[in-house]
Amino acid sequence: MAEQRKISVAMISEERSFVLKVDEYSRVKAQLKIGENLTSTPFTVGGHKWAVRYYPNDVWASNGDSISLYLFHESADAGDVKAKFSVSVLDKNGEPVPSYSRTNPMRTFSEGSVWSSALVIKKADLEASWHLRDDCLTIRCDLPVMKEIKSEETRVAPSDLHQHLGDLLKNKDAADLVFQVGGQRFSAHRCVLAARSSVFKAELLSAMKESSAASPIEIRDMEADVFKSLLHFIYTDSVPLLETACNKGETDVVMAGHLLVAADRFNIVRLKQICEEKLGNHIDSNMVATSLALAEQHGFHRLKEACLQFLASLSNFDAMVASDGYEHLKSSCPSVLKELIARMIPSEFKSANDVIMAI
Repeated sequence: MAEQRKISVAMISEERSFVLKVDEYSRVKAQLKIGENLTSTPFTVGGHKWAVRYYPNDVWASNGDSISLYLFHESADAGDVKAKFSVSVLDKNGEPVPSYSRTNPMRTFSEGSVWSSALVIKKADLEASWHLRDDCLTIRCDLPVMKEIKSEETRVAPSDLHQHLGDLLKNKDAADLVFQVGGQRFSAHRCVLAARSSVFKAELLSAMKESSAASPIEIRDMEADVFKSLLHFIYTDSVPLLETACNKGETDVVMAGHLLVAADRFNIVRLKQICEEKLGNHIDSNMVATSLALAEQHGFHRLKEACLQFLASLSNFDAMVASDGYEHLKSSCPSVLKELIARMIPSEFKSANDVIMAI
């Protein structure tokens, strides 16, 4: 499965300044009542429309001795936007007057017409200053808008290392080893086997150091198809036959048993876990004796416990005794059979005692 596409988000600031000039300051103050305003021409910053509203007698009666300015976000259905704005009265040289300047903190404007207080000035202080020139008030609004820029990064393909290594095994490119197993030959790569198995590493990098593709290494007591599956796992980290959920046939379970022994022999831990889980999840009356013998002989404790729990049922136990694998279990692992019977004695004393006598 491909990895999810990643989205990177960058915040950039788009800034614009707007100058509001109030001519005839005294006449405007006299004509407009508390709560009435002059509105600037709308201007666009960051893809949103804005306006500055000038209240010569403030919005509220309690502040009627003040001038106030408000910033309006007038973009309906434009989404939320973050803005941090500054408002300043300009002196005769067009420079901001520090005492009549205010930088407002960053705030979020939601959809629709939303306003925020920008600046409040006492009229008496302003009128006593030198900043009302020819009865004209000049105010500048600096509006930086934070804008999200989203970009899609290149889709990262899923790892295909297993495919490349699988092709390396299949094509025999640069193979430097040959194994002889059950009458068949298999080419392989010394470094790959050594990296995946501590047993192969010890053998291939020491005692077998001088071995080459011209001198086959014989693997005894293992079937060719088992060794082939073992090599496939070493190169690809997968055993399709065992990892497919629908594979529940007896042939797959038998292969899992053989691979479990092979994985234990070469100390390939993950393969051991896969095989042990496969066997533990598919215990039945026909295969349980074979799986239990395998678990006891090779020290697979989880598999052994799963088999013993299955055989705790008298009906499962009786079916196992009638199976082909029972005689092998009885002759090769009598101690585990006695352990099983000892577990059953408290609840199934009579039947268990019959079996003990038969042993």
